[in-house]
Amino acid sequence: MTHPHSTSTSPPPRAQWLAVLAHAPRELLKRHAEALPALHFDVLRAPEIGLAMLRGRIGNQGDRFNVGEATITRCVVRHRDGDSASIGVGYVLGRDTERVDWIARLDALLQQPRWHDALQADVIAPLAAATARLRAGEQGATASSRVHFFNLQPEASS
Repeated sequence: MTHPHSTSTSPPPRAQWLAVLAHAPRELLKRHAEALPALHFDVLRAPEIGLAMLRGRIGNQGDRFNVGEATITRCVVRHRDGDSASIGVGYVLGRDTERVDWIARLDALLQQPRWHDALQADVIAPLAAATARLRAGEQGATASSRVHFFNLQPEASS
């Protein structure tokens, strides 16, 4: 267990796999979720769409202010495996009820020792790699059109 005042900057494992699932390309996530065996899940909170207030700070300093609202979708399920039970959650930006259901189910299974290692290897690792490839491509496309404002010269006034 990590000490509460630890200087480690890496998020806990569950936060890492939830981030991978939330950012994964929809079609890949769908393919992995549909490949799971038919298991029973209790729906604790059916997929629902709502709003979240986005807050920010200028330069990550000073007082926070409201930037605007974003649509989010969430879902909560429970899976029982023998004597153990786990609760899975799914949150994504936007309006995608299927996607949060897939994420919640995968999250619940990833918390159970029987499923954890196989899902880490067969689902989380490939989704993380695919997301990293997509981000690298997007960053490359963005970098080619980046403007460096410090290179711009002010017009000379006479």
